[in-house]
Amino acid sequence: MLERIAEVWPELLAALGQTGTMLVVAIPLAVLIGTPLGVLLFALGPDGLVHKPRLHRVLDSLVNLVRSFPFLILLIAIIPFTRFVVGTTIGTAAVIVPLTINAIPYFARFVEQNITALGGGVVEAARSMGATRGQIVRDVLLVEARPALISSVTIMTVSFISYSAMAGLVGGGGIGDFAIRYGYYRYETGLMFTAIVLMVLLVQAVQLGGSWFSRRADKRL
Repeated sequence: MLERIAEVWPELLAALGQTGTMLVVAIPLAVLIGTPLGVLLFALGPDGLVHKPRLHRVLDSLVNLVRSFPFLILLIAIIPFTRFVVGTTIGTAAVIVPLTINAIPYFARFVEQNITALGGGVVEAARSMGATRGQIVRDVLLVEARPALISSVTIMTVSFISYSAMAGLVGGGGIGDFAIRYGYYRYETGLMFTAIVLMVLLVQAVQLGGSWFSRRADKRL
C-alpha cells in the first residue's frame, strides 16, 4: 500500500494544489465582491443606514436565490456561462467560476449578519460624532466586525473545500477528483482514504489559522 501511495504521490500533490488554486482564487473574489454586497444588504435593511424596503427585498431575494442552489446543480446549470468566461467546462479553471458565484452571496449574508449583530448603538454613536455614511461603514462597522468576518471567511473556506471536492464528479480536478477516480472508479480504497486524510488536515489547518487570526483581530482579547 505504501508503495502505491509513493507511486501516485506526485499526482496526489498536484490534486491538492488544484484544490488550493480553487480556494485561493474563489475565496478572495467572494470576499472582495461579497463584502460590499453584504454591507448594502445591511444598509438597505430596517436597521441600516438608508432604509429602502423594496430594494432590500429584491436584493435579499436574489441572494437567497443563488444560495438556494445546491453547488452541483449550479455547477451544471451555468456551464454555458463558464465556457464563456474561461473557455472550457472542465478542469480547475472551470470550477472556479461556479465556486465564486456560489461563494459571493454566501459571504454577503455573513457580512450582513455580522454587522447587524453589532447593534444599532454603534451606528448612532458614529452619527452623533458627525461621521458620514462612508466613514461609518469603513471606519466603524467593518472594523468592529473584523473578528467575526475573519471567522466567517474561515467557515466559508472550510465549506468550500467540500464543494471543491464535488467538482471531481465533472472532471474539475482537485483532491475530490483524485478520490473519485481512485476510490470509486478503480476501487483503490487505500488511496481514497489517503485523499480524505489530506482533506481533513487541510480543513484543520484552515480552521486553526482562521481562529488564530480572528483572536488577533479581536480588540477585547
